[in-house]
Amino acid sequence: MSSELSVPLVPPLLARGEGVRGRGLKEIVVTVADWAAERGDGVLVTLGLGSCVAIMLHDPDSGAGALAHVLLPSTSLTRDTSNRAKFPETAVPLMIERLTALGADPRRLCAKLAGGASMFSQLVTPGTIQMGERNVLAARTALRRAAIPIVREAVGGELGRSIRFHVKDGRVEIRSVGADVLVI
Repeated sequence: MSSELSVPLVPPLLARGEGVRGRGLKEIVVTVADWAAERGDGVLVTLGLGSCVAIMLHDPDSGAGALAHVLLPSTSLTRDTSNRAKFPETAVPLMIERLTALGADPRRLCAKLAGGASMFSQLVTPGTIQMGERNVLAARTALRRAAIPIVREAVGGELGRSIRFHVKDGRVEIRSVGADVLVI
């Protein structure tokens, strides 16, 4: 671990253990303003995405992937910027660093985005940009700066989402209340 990092390269994992849903997969739960990276048969899960955005990076050749559950669009919105997973501008470089250590080639990385809903659109002034939309725009900007193409996204709307990211093949299952499962 580098001394200037404020979060460990491998975050504390909330593993569900082997045999998740009878498939022998290791499932890692990523909470708000947290991240994880895995290689092989792991599944990265984040629950209850509202205005937050899940940024998922994947290298198809190495079967490695990372997921960050970002909370805010910019480090300028808070005094405490020590948690690099909280913001797209710091989470993306953090994930690239860890994926490289897992054998991924940064030139092969591609991204998927999910979340950024307008959960309380009826409570804000019409015409103002919502936090979910700001998070999506910030995630796109961070990925563009890192030269990582976005291959799929499921963003916006008014419904929260839960995500299951299969790092081996890059498949992302998205569930929302009252909606069919979407696979991107």
